[in-house]
Amino acid sequence: MRLEDIEAIKQLKYSYFRLLDLKRFSELGELLSEDCTASYGDGSAELVGRTAIVKFLDESLSNKAVVSMHHGHHPEITFNSDTTADGVWYLQYRVIVPGFDLEVSGSAYYRDSYEKVEGNWVITHTGYDRVFEERRKHSSHAITSFSSRFEPGAS
Repeated sequence: MRLEDIEAIKQLKYSYFRLLDLKRFSELGELLSEDCTASYGDGSAELVGRTAIVKFLDESLSNKAVVSMHHGHHPEITFNSDTTADGVWYLQYRVIVPGFDLEVSGSAYYRDSYEKVEGNWVITHTGYDRVFEERRKHSSHAITSFSSRFEPGAS
């Protein structure tokens, strides 16, 4: 049974990333528990509840002039019980804003919690800690800024 649950959790997170990049935030919300919490931007955006998370994503990312790619891989899934689990995912992302000649890319670690409700896994918490981020001119790929959690003073 554990292998089936691991696969179901993988499919859940893969759907999260797909729906995020396709800007289908209402459908993404269906993957979250009603009382789900989220911590985006290394904790700069702390959200409570499915409605608040979907609203935040819609307000932040719905602009069709902004395109994104989120790849989550190398899942580490740990079961706390038959109906709860935690997961760590390595994230690679790229965001392109041609109108501002901007490209942002980087990596982070997502830390999620899951619960099995009526036979289906849902996300009860999601959030990430950034490893690095670089900003470039989209037209030339020249780096305009770089930050890393390993820089002095970084958390």
